[in-house]
Amino acid sequence: MQYALLIYDDEKVWAKMSEDERNALFGEYFAYTNELRESGAYIDGNPLQSVTDATTVRVRDGEQVVTDGPFAETKEQLAGYYVIDVPTLDDATRWAAKIPSARLGSIEVRPVMMAGAPA
Repeated sequence: MQYALLIYDDEKVWAKMSEDERNALFGEYFAYTNELRESGAYIDGNPLQSVTDATTVRVRDGEQVVTDGPFAETKEQLAGYYVIDVPTLDDATRWAAKIPSARLGSIEVRPVMMAGAPA
């Protein structure tokens, strides 16, 4: 079963960190990603650019509306993701708990619907 591990962080927390603190956290991410790869569970994953670089698209009454920024103003923003393949939700939540940002923000674990596969 594939799961998306959606990483939500408060960009203001990261901005307040010293360069050494950020580098240490990035080091933890590199170690985590390597552990995922070595386990065979890793499918994909990437950090996302800042919400200041986001664009939101909506279509209402047939009209396309494009706005700068994220869909909603929230304390935590979608910062990145991993897609993993593990047997159970328990396995997915164990991997989610190891993500360094679980200590700073939150990790949403969501099963991936496989396109063309029965739900």
